[in-house]
Amino acid sequence: MLKEEITVGSGPAARSIAIRHRDRAAGTQATMPGFVWLGGYRSDMEGSKAVALDHMAGEIGAACTRFDYSGHGASGGKFVDGTISRWLEESLAVFDHVTSGAQILVGSSMGAWIALKLVETLSGRGQSPRVAGLLLIAPAPDFTSDLMEPALTEEQRRDLDTKGFYEEPTPYGPEPNVYTRQLFEDGHENRVLTGPITTHCPVHIIQGMADPDVPYAHALKLAEHLGGDSVVMTLIGDGDHRLSRPRDIALILRTARDLAAIT
Repeated sequence: MLKEEITVGSGPAARSIAIRHRDRAAGTQATMPGFVWLGGYRSDMEGSKAVALDHMAGEIGAACTRFDYSGHGASGGKFVDGTISRWLEESLAVFDHVTSGAQILVGSSMGAWIALKLVETLSGRGQSPRVAGLLLIAPAPDFTSDLMEPALTEEQRRDLDTKGFYEEPTPYGPEPNVYTRQLFEDGHENRVLTGPITTHCPVHIIQGMADPDVPYAHALKLAEHLGGDSVVMTLIGDGDHRLSRPRDIALILRTARDLAAIT
């Protein structure tokens, strides 16, 4: 497996992005799409779902690319500098630098938002065929404006105005989540649930109905905006946001295999 780093941006904005890439196995059909993992907010490429996807790709001989956004995992940069635009720029740089041919984008939580923006960017460049499918896990597009902003407390709004950020505890790690004013402002500029979304490829959404962070109604809303594409949604009655139980991961891998088979 190739381990490397690339530099994205220049001057004070330059940051080192860590990548783990598995090449397509010799003898595998040239039409076999690869997989690109796009992680969630504060997650990294060594998470259980990302690693399982990489192992599955190895079993079927497919290419697989994982990486960490700036401020995440093994990559450089400060987490508090992160925005959707910044992390999208890094995702596009990795996609251009490492991958070739058709790819299935596997986006988890915020990574689904990044995936949709990546599709939009590639389509604008006339490269829609580079995306063979989308697998969106607990998708959280527009989470800053649609899910978080309406629920902000007066204290959080005051902190955003005066300090430029606020913190809140998270059940997913010892350190609190940090949300910045620039994340909210940039998120508003990158909204995708404002009209029809055209992906030019099959989409499969996997969503837990017991998700405390992204209500399954949000996934249904996304599906409505994807009305022009082939969309399949799997709802897991007792599924949480992480969807990292063995049976959840098994479903994700089966779905990824199915997407690779129909492209």
